[in-house]
Amino acid sequence: MPSTQQLKSRIRSVKSTKQITKAMQMVAASKMRRSQDATKASAAYALAANDLLTYLAGQGATDDHPLFVKRAIKSRLIILIAADKGLAGAYNSNVYRKYIELLQRDDDRGIRNHTITVGRKASQFASRLRDTDVIGSYDDLPDHPGGLTFHTILNSACDMFREQQVDAVTVVYTHFISSITQEATWMRLLPAGTAPLSNPEEIKNTEVESRFEPDIPGVLDAVALRLVGSRLFQALLDARASEHSMRMLAMKNATDNANSLVDDLTLEMNKARQAAITQELSEISAGVEAMK
Repeated sequence: MPSTQQLKSRIRSVKSTKQITKAMQMVAASKMRRSQDATKASAAYALAANDLLTYLAGQGATDDHPLFVKRAIKSRLIILIAADKGLAGAYNSNVYRKYIELLQRDDDRGIRNHTITVGRKASQFASRLRDTDVIGSYDDLPDHPGGLTFHTILNSACDMFREQQVDAVTVVYTHFISSITQEATWMRLLPAGTAPLSNPEEIKNTEVESRFEPDIPGVLDAVALRLVGSRLFQALLDARASEHSMRMLAMKNATDNANSLVDDLTLEMNKARQAAITQELSEISAGVEAMK
């Protein structure tokens, strides 16, 4: 049995760790609330953008637009979104599992892959895989992604699709459902208009004759890229909200485990102290008896 001094040292160490995990839990909870508000605020727009792209594609108005062209898939660009840091439970490993699954499916079908990674952990993971072509790596994106980095990722994907360097663009990320439920999944970003409608009956009932001013190509050039970008933007927001949610839960579990471990060690230390006291009393009693 460890000595009381060793047990005291272990208790101090666990309490110190608990303070760190508790602080990380509070920070993650604060970031989680902001990220949840951001992803919920833009979710309706992203859903409407998806429905509009699918509706336009179904009307035949986009047949000649380069972002809507459907080709036999011989090469795919994957945008892999993970975290910059660890300590987020199974967040990163779930995304990696989905990414590997997609790579294996494409390998079986003879489809070549290129990867753009978002997040330091995604970059480290993809770079360790054999025969994986990482053409871009982006780290330290803010919780509300935008600006130069976001547009660089979006424009790179769209340019490669327009120039027929790839025949499809797929985003692998974690879809945010609630603070306790997240799902690693993938989403077809390009060609545009291939995702299913969210509510086909409602959209069909609200169909109206559309007018394009000044003309269809001009409108699509301005709108299509923005709508595709909104879907990528939503994926980034979902991924960040999922990351903070899973990190908060992981740190809460770590804090609870530390509390349980402190209680167990304290009980063991009290038992060791009691055993030492009992032994001392026995030795004193034996000494007294020997003197008699």
